[in-house]
Amino acid sequence: MSSYIKNSGIFFLATILFSCKNMGSNKNSQADSVSNVIPLEAIEVTLFDGKSLNGWHGYNKTPGTDIKNWTIIDSALVCLGAAKDAHGGDLVTDNDFENFELSWDWKISKGGNSGLMYHVIEDPKYKTTYETGPEYQMIDDIGFPGKLEEWQKAGADYAMNLANDKKKLKPVGEWNTSKIVFDRGHVEHWLNNEKIVEFQAWDATWQKEKKEGKWKDYPDYGIAKKGRLALQDHGDKTWFKNIMIREK
Repeated sequence: MSSYIKNSGIFFLATILFSCKNMGSNKNSQADSVSNVIPLEAIEVTLFDGKSLNGWHGYNKTPGTDIKNWTIIDSALVCLGAAKDAHGGDLVTDNDFENFELSWDWKISKGGNSGLMYHVIEDPKYKTTYETGPEYQMIDDIGFPGKLEEWQKAGADYAMNLANDKKKLKPVGEWNTSKIVFDRGHVEHWLNNEKIVEFQAWDATWQKEKKEGKWKDYPDYGIAKKGRLALQDHGDKTWFKNIMIREK
């Protein structure tokens, strides 16, 4: 075999190997690009812009209707506590949510009581949000003017699941950071970077708690898999900010 033919063959083989390597590299680059694409539902979005009530309306009221018991002070959404009881003053999102990670900052007035509900159904047959929506309790554990059961205290899944001993509630007047994770029935409550509640919605334990507790007379409590988020007006001044959600 002549040296020319031999060298040409080596050059040809090297060219093929180089091309294959580049093809593999391009495929890997394309795969990396695809794997690094963030799904739209994984993007965290704000539910309160700090300057308006856009995206919110009064429970069972037409969006755009004047809301007198909520205002904005120093970029915080403030419940003025105008409701005389736990009916009629709640604020709900215009949109429904199903599986999500929701976080927000809040503080409450001395002795105050409030809550955040999810999977809330709007319908004239319901007087208020808690008839259908499970509640993350927000309350002044120390200064509340009355005896509180553990299921009534801050961070609890109200009247269902208690907060554990990792709970660290800030004093009245200081901001707390809370989070709810709802993922196909798996539920977590977080308070100031600690997971304080964890349970499985709709399982046998959950059904038993509902039938034997406060919600036994509310057949539609907690059964919806999708619905509004709600901020409660329980007659006490409460502040909210940095309300963010990431859908799952």
